[in-house]
Amino acid sequence: METSILDSLPYYDNDLETYPLLKQKVERELARQAKAPTALHPNVPPAYELFSNSPMLKAELERIESHKPFPSIDTQRYQLPAPSLPGTDEEWQASLKNARAQLEHQRLRQTNLTLLQTYGPNAWRIHNYLLESTAQQTEKALEDLKELTVEVNRDRKNTQTRLGNQLNSLETRWTELISSVLQIEMANVALDAEIDRLNKREAELAELT
Repeated sequence: METSILDSLPYYDNDLETYPLLKQKVERELARQAKAPTALHPNVPPAYELFSNSPMLKAELERIESHKPFPSIDTQRYQLPAPSLPGTDEEWQASLKNARAQLEHQRLRQTNLTLLQTYGPNAWRIHNYLLESTAQQTEKALEDLKELTVEVNRDRKNTQTRLGNQLNSLETRWTELISSVLQIEMANVALDAEIDRLNKREAELAELT
C-alpha cells in the first residue's frame, strides 16, 4: 500500500485568514526568498518550432510576430511598358517577352477561376466540415479536461477535509491525554505530600509513645 505524506492542506487550512499577523509574516518571508527559476521542469517537452521545414512560412510568422507591415505587391511585373521610340531590337524583344508572359498569366488566372467555380464550392464545404469536426473534437477534449480537473480538485478537497478532521480529532485527543497526564501528575504530587504528612504524623505519634 502506497503511503502519501501531506505537509499542507490548502483546502482545509485557514490559519492565514484566521490570523492576519501570521499572513503578514508569511508575505514578508516570501518577499525575501529568491525568485522562482525561469527554467522549465526537465519533464516539460521543449517548445515546438513552427514551420521548421518551410522557410517561407517561418519568415512570414517572424514578420507577423515582429509587427512588421506586409510588403507591398510589386506591380511593375504586371505592367506592359513600351520601349522608348524608336527603341532597339533588344528593348522590343524584352517588351514582347513581357507581353507574352502577361498573356499567359491572364490565361492561367482564367483557368484557375474556371476551376474554382467548378470545384471550389464543394472543396470549401468539405474544408468547413473538417474544421467543424475538428472544432467539435477540440471542444469535447476541453470539456473532458475541465471535468477531469473538477473531479481531481473535488477529490483533493474531500481528501484534505477528511484528513483535516482526523488531524483535529487527533489534536483534541492529544490535548485530552496531556490534560489527563497533568491531572495525574498533580494527583501524584498531592498524594506524595499526603504520604509525607502521614509519615511525619506517624513519627510524631511514635515519639509520644
